[in-house]
Amino acid sequence: MRVLLSLAPILALASCVAPTAPSRPAPIPVQRPVYTPPPRPAATPAAKGADWRDWPVTPGDWVYRQDGRGSIALFGVRGADATLTLRCDRAAGAVYLSRAGLATGPVPMTIRTSTLLRTLSAAPTGGTPPYLAVSIAPRESLLDAMGFSRGRFIIEQPGYPTLVVPAWAEIERVTEDCRR
Repeated sequence: MRVLLSLAPILALASCVAPTAPSRPAPIPVQRPVYTPPPRPAATPAAKGADWRDWPVTPGDWVYRQDGRGSIALFGVRGADATLTLRCDRAAGAVYLSRAGLATGPVPMTIRTSTLLRTLSAAPTGGTPPYLAVSIAPRESLLDAMGFSRGRFIIEQPGYPTLVVPAWAEIERVTEDCRR
């Protein structure tokens, strides 16, 4: 009995130890759907806000090329017809700004840069695909204003979506080609 009495305090101490917590089950991985943002609709002037310099840029990139007539910068989505072109025609001594579009006669084309606002008369080119073009003298300040506009310039025409075009180096390359 003495042995049992001497073991009693040890047994009492052993029973004071907190039982170990059961291990947690492994977390179940959550299958989350892959988020794909909805396509951005083309902004209309009324939806774009008051300051055109904050409007989203029209999707596309500039590409510069040289050919037998001079040089050309094309703006648009790769794999599609150019939305906008700027061509140096050395034989004609002119720079032509053209946008995709069809009309039966002259249509006003307003070009807005960070330093200039100019409205010109665009005429159908008669080509396929159809374009509306304006002729600009190579030394015209409008070309420099387009090339050096703060990040973008816009082209507006009645009946056509407004183009918000990035002011990249290709514009000045074509302009300088015609000034030589």
